[in-house]
Amino acid sequence: MAASRATVLRDIMVNLQLDCFFVTNLSNVRYLTGYSGSNGTVVITADHMILLTDGRYSEQSAQQIAEYSAPATVCVGNRQAHLDAIAAIVAPTGRVAFEEGDVTVARHKDLQAHWFTNAELVGVNSVIEELRSVKDHAELARIELAARIADEALYAVRPLLLSEPTEQAVALALENEMRRRGAQGPAFETIVASGPNGAKAHHEPNERMIQRGDLVVIDFGAKVDGYRSDITRTFSIGPLSAQHREMYEVVRIAQALGVAAVRDGIPTKDVDAACRNSITAAGYGDYFTHGTGHGVGIDIHELPRVGINMPDTLASRQVVTVEPGVYLPGVGGVRIEDSVVVTAHGCRPVTNFPKDPEL
Repeated sequence: MAASRATVLRDIMVNLQLDCFFVTNLSNVRYLTGYSGSNGTVVITADHMILLTDGRYSEQSAQQIAEYSAPATVCVGNRQAHLDAIAAIVAPTGRVAFEEGDVTVARHKDLQAHWFTNAELVGVNSVIEELRSVKDHAELARIELAARIADEALYAVRPLLLSEPTEQAVALALENEMRRRGAQGPAFETIVASGPNGAKAHHEPNERMIQRGDLVVIDFGAKVDGYRSDITRTFSIGPLSAQHREMYEVVRIAQALGVAAVRDGIPTKDVDAACRNSITAAGYGDYFTHGTGHGVGIDIHELPRVGINMPDTLASRQVVTVEPGVYLPGVGGVRIEDSVVVTAHGCRPVTNFPKDPEL
């Protein structure tokens, strides 16, 4: 697995006429080597791949690379040790790629002045991220387990919503239940948005007590062995009011249309249009204020991007979210989200919690 990833990247390097790839994005470092520490850089050439890190991660880096069967060696040490390791494998006048989205101006100046003094630095964008967007079977298994753990946690916590808890209490309960079931932790900061707070798509849970008549938007996921899940459900505390029911049905129909549009080879903007056109036709277009979805994997937001005029195209074995929403200031919000695996003829959901909103 790791060997094939390095091989594919080397083929891309040949096509781009690159002699070396300097990988600094930690998610990309993990993808290539299995290493998950907070300090790590990968240097890959046609013949070598080296992970550079410091003494805090001496044992961890060796263990994770061995478990991952990554074709890499580890250089543990200070800056000079890293410079010496690079000098031993990189041609002085070669073409060295760096990740534009991850390297600051100051870091670029340092690379040119001290690390690759006579080399040509070549900025590249999303090269490894595009490779990461298509999952192998082991990655899909981790994401599916993370989704199953999140589903189970929501089943366990859902009754709590009827006891007038605070938003923070519900978020904490979800995170505890996911850890009890084997998750490393939440996939991202859990969103619990009740009543008028639901009109804020990325509301941070606070001490507001959830009350009868509220809509409650819960957006969360689990992290398992470095991979993440993402699901949103909206609940009604008691029977839906006429206005809330209309909002919910508008989003439910749009989300189903979006999921139905997902398949290999489809532009992601078409999935967004399926949701957005439906919501607009129902009169709520001004209240759908974000993109329809995103890829999920090592990061919670990965390629492909699913939104208006996005240039990405879906491919089999990508995992994407479909998450339209309607947010009415002073009233509340509704969002329904599933994560799905793209297939040749459609998609397969990995999030399976029911969509019945009324508690």
